[in-house]
Amino acid sequence: MAYYYPEPCRTFNEYLLIPNYSSTDCVPSNVSLRTPLTRFRKGEKPAVSLNIPLVSAIMQAVSDDGMAIALAKEGGLSFIYVSQAIEKQAAMVKRVKDYKAGFVMSDSNLRPDQTLADILALKEKTGHSTVAVTDDGTQHGHLIGIVTGRDYRVTRMDAATPIRDFMTPVAKIVFAPEGTSLKEANNVIWDHKLNTLPILSADGRLIALVFRKDYTSNKENSLELTDACKRYMVGAGINTRDYTERVPALVEAGADALCIDSSEGFSEWQKITLGWIRDRYGESVKVGAGNVVDKDGFLFLAGAGADFVKVGIGGGSICITREAKGIGRGQATAVIEVAAAREEYFRKTGIYVPICSDGGIVNENHITMALAMGADFCMLGRYFARFDESPSNKVMVGGSYMKEYWGEGSHRARNWQRYDLGGENMRLSFEEGVDSYVPYAGSLHENIGPAMHKVRATMCNCGAVTIAELQSKARITAVSPMSLTEGGAHDVYLKDNTGIPIK
Repeated sequence: MAYYYPEPCRTFNEYLLIPNYSSTDCVPSNVSLRTPLTRFRKGEKPAVSLNIPLVSAIMQAVSDDGMAIALAKEGGLSFIYVSQAIEKQAAMVKRVKDYKAGFVMSDSNLRPDQTLADILALKEKTGHSTVAVTDDGTQHGHLIGIVTGRDYRVTRMDAATPIRDFMTPVAKIVFAPEGTSLKEANNVIWDHKLNTLPILSADGRLIALVFRKDYTSNKENSLELTDACKRYMVGAGINTRDYTERVPALVEAGADALCIDSSEGFSEWQKITLGWIRDRYGESVKVGAGNVVDKDGFLFLAGAGADFVKVGIGGGSICITREAKGIGRGQATAVIEVAAAREEYFRKTGIYVPICSDGGIVNENHITMALAMGADFCMLGRYFARFDESPSNKVMVGGSYMKEYWGEGSHRARNWQRYDLGGENMRLSFEEGVDSYVPYAGSLHENIGPAMHKVRATMCNCGAVTIAELQSKARITAVSPMSLTEGGAHDVYLKDNTGIPIK
């Protein structure tokens, strides 16, 4: 006879946090959001930790190298999507590891024989006013000169004027040699009152540009997630099909953590994959697994050697697994049960295996709720898909800017490996995800700061200044449907942006 759970499963929206006493020291500026990513033994420190409890989802519409760099600057980690050729995914990982904070690869480059019209067209395309003039028009060609907005006047010059006639030639440009540190580059900028400092190789090729305006930005990113060599950290997704070829390529490229990308992780396929990685690399390669929604699933993956376990099935905004297959569980209930299993496992073995809440985050306050219920960090897809840094297209829909966002279980993604049950079809038999739009929200940096401030402020209301303290002190209550109504704006007339009262 089938087993029936005595209670219905619940979502984050069905709970509220009850405030605790908070002292004068419990202020947002004192809150640490540092959290473990990988397993560790009692009394030891995890090999990999996050500075904020967020990772981006293993999705084509979310996590590429651009997102990875942007999120690492804020203290989080991206898992670059797996549903692509191995060499392309490895190249993305390598670009993140090769990226040097403050050293910008020029994306605005022209030849000296091109014209003012080309300058204006390029500025319109990139939005950047500084153009590097190289012999071949590439970002690493021999530097011939630099053009900024101070070098031309559109109203007084013919658009056909060659760039060589008005650029600042390299002979008049202060530059620094390849190998210059960021600190040294900034000193040169300040000493010579520069806005831009080119970094050149010994033979005069352009390596990178350092901008004065980035100095403040670099200082602001105090939570940057970097490895021992001060390189940005990055994760990558793998599957249970081609891991024997994909994992070595990703490790060689420098991936700091891997994660098996699967709709359901309580399977022998994941145990086999984890076993192969452990046999070949021991504990040196960090790899997470999932997804699961209960104690049994967690204990299976923890025992198989997973460095962290992802929790959640069917809770993503573009996921229709529950509709298509009738499989899944309310995200809050899943996190609560798995967190309890994690604590039990820790008491028995002395090994702490972090859990990741994947899906079900509708509002930013749900991040704090997931942490309070026991999650060590959250994986977000829709949230990050809205930003400039996501790889999807920005389009106009109904008069508003949107970003395209599609599930890995959609026919557009064609990610059959994620939903593979060991068959030979190598295709999606039916969809478990949709193709959609999400409202465009600007840059990641502009959004992540306020979101994390909300988390810190809520933690202070709970009397906690660390995530571990939040988990031990949190008091959580289920809410009724009427409580949900009462919790929002009600019985008033709201004003829209025009100031006209609307009901």
